[in-house]
Amino acid sequence: MKPFLLEIGSEEIPARFVPRGLQILREEIVKLLENSSIQYGNISEFATPRRLVIYIEGISDKQKDRTVETMGPPKRVGFDDQGAPTKAAIGFAKSLNVDIDKLKIVQTSRGEYIAVTIEEKGRAVKDVLSEGLPQILSSLQLPKTMRWGSGSLRFFRPIRWILAKFGDESIPFDIDGINSSDITYGHRFLSPEAITVKNPSEYLALLSKGRVIADHAERKKIISEGLKKIESEKNIKVHQDAELLDLVTFLVEYPTLVLGGFEDKYLELPKELLITVMRTHQKYFSTEDRDGNILPHYIVVSNTKPENNDTVRKGAERVLRARFEDARFYFAEDREKPLWDYIDKLRNVTFQEKLGTLYDKLERIKSLCSFIADKVCFQQKGKLLRAAMLSKADLVTGVVSEFPELQGYMGKIYALSSGEDEETATAIYEHYLPKSAGDALPAGEMGTIISLADKIDNIASFFYLGLIPSGSEDPFALRRQAAGIINILQGKDYPLTPDILADKALEGLSVSPAEKTTLSGKIMQFFNQRLEGMLLSQGYSYDVVNAALAVKMLNIKDLKYRIDALLDLKKNPAFPALLMAAKRVYNILAKVQPGIVNEPLLNEPAEKELYTAVAEVKAKVQDKNIIALFDIEKPINTFFDSVLVMDKDEKTKNNRLALLYSIKNIFDSLGDFSKIME
Repeated sequence: MKPFLLEIGSEEIPARFVPRGLQILREEIVKLLENSSIQYGNISEFATPRRLVIYIEGISDKQKDRTVETMGPPKRVGFDDQGAPTKAAIGFAKSLNVDIDKLKIVQTSRGEYIAVTIEEKGRAVKDVLSEGLPQILSSLQLPKTMRWGSGSLRFFRPIRWILAKFGDESIPFDIDGINSSDITYGHRFLSPEAITVKNPSEYLALLSKGRVIADHAERKKIISEGLKKIESEKNIKVHQDAELLDLVTFLVEYPTLVLGGFEDKYLELPKELLITVMRTHQKYFSTEDRDGNILPHYIVVSNTKPENNDTVRKGAERVLRARFEDARFYFAEDREKPLWDYIDKLRNVTFQEKLGTLYDKLERIKSLCSFIADKVCFQQKGKLLRAAMLSKADLVTGVVSEFPELQGYMGKIYALSSGEDEETATAIYEHYLPKSAGDALPAGEMGTIISLADKIDNIASFFYLGLIPSGSEDPFALRRQAAGIINILQGKDYPLTPDILADKALEGLSVSPAEKTTLSGKIMQFFNQRLEGMLLSQGYSYDVVNAALAVKMLNIKDLKYRIDALLDLKKNPAFPALLMAAKRVYNILAKVQPGIVNEPLLNEPAEKELYTAVAEVKAKVQDKNIIALFDIEKPINTFFDSVLVMDKDEKTKNNRLALLYSIKNIFDSLGDFSKIME
């Protein structure tokens, strides 16, 4: 077993792409090794802005010998009626370089096929890698790639070198004019000289001498410990930001932390505005005191040695001062008029070409808020509708135009400075919540209602346009917004379900009745997929989730109650017998329309007994006495064993089917029992 090393050296790769690129590269190399029957040991992966690296502790020198069975054409195509091989069989044998008498017939699920078994002797792994690696690199399915020069190779950024080693040997190959070698390079500015790697095991140490910490986990540790050290020495607190930490880890190869400062006058700006300028534009860590007040200090993770800290600090302060001046200018200009005056500007901002302007969207949100307020008996309707109209006003302010991630937050700031009360201002901010999985939900009723209205309008609007999420594509974040609606409704006793909200939102888009029915069905399927995924991730079984989702719900809390009730039923030893009885009911009603039971037409003792049992069990189940369902199992079976449901008399038959339908309705109050597995 010999160690293996592959390094792709390039121009600086955008930090957000590095982890995904590394993952794809690893997956493709593992696929090559496994498909080639090559034994390998532990795999490590390293990355910097200028390199993606795969290191394997040990790979065997030779492939395993293997027996490969290759399928050819069907027997009827490969041999004629006299059993002589046709051109198809001869061509198949020739393509595999075997004699025609080596062909055999195998039975498959699709019939008889020609096949051939070939004993393959293992090749030298170095040769396999020399052939396989260029194929991998030329076909990597990376996001946001580019071509350069006259070549056809695509990568994040232009590739400058490829290091490929197998033990002490280099793995020779050429791809688009780039030759692999045993050469890598150190830090672009601090140690740009070429570095010869004789053995993969010395790679990390050699690069460290070249001022490159190739192991991104080690760089992240250095940055984290540096932040903690500054916190301790300066008695300050660095804002926790895992996303920024990951980002800066892939921005540098040799991390050095520098503490900088800015003038106190900028502390007059809103806290989140200051943090956003530092974080988003400059990738700086902001700081605060122990009471949570922002401090005029920040931390830069530079890509140079400590001796250059003063130069880094001066440059950072100069750039940040300019950024803060811009923010201060926009903030002062925005406050020259009240937030309400910005609403009219939304008439000139297109929300979507076929859906009109942002003002048109506001009108739809306002209408939805009115509908929801009536449904949930919210008393301060006038105040709610004012907040709804103000909810998007900050989108046309200078600060939000420059820093879109501050939408809602700046709306709250400007609302307060315009004389709006705290509840209205908070609702403007909260209507964007939750912004991500695990994010906080709106705390106030007004923010909750506007959030529901905004999110369902987005979903209905883009479904109306046919812009429905598919696969991994979801450019308008509709999945996240659907999950947000579900999470909000889970915490409320609102008499609302996603289908009720969707139907009302579609009304605001003036769709035809037929189109509304189709779109509503698609939207509910979309919500059910989100619900299913969320519930399965919480550990609920697939059959119970699907049973509960198959019938109309009262609200999201009702759905959770049903699932828990079904799970409790399944734990009972008597459940299999009850389930079998339930499925007898579901099976006979597969194509039957519901009807009303006419008690005087019940003649047989078994159907009378069942009718009485249904009434008793229905009342108990409505009172949440779910265990009472077991009382109906025996009457159901007795009925089926004693009574001919499909009687020749039409009235008798329909009455018995209606009786069975009343039982199905009891089961359906919890879920579709036909979907439950024993």
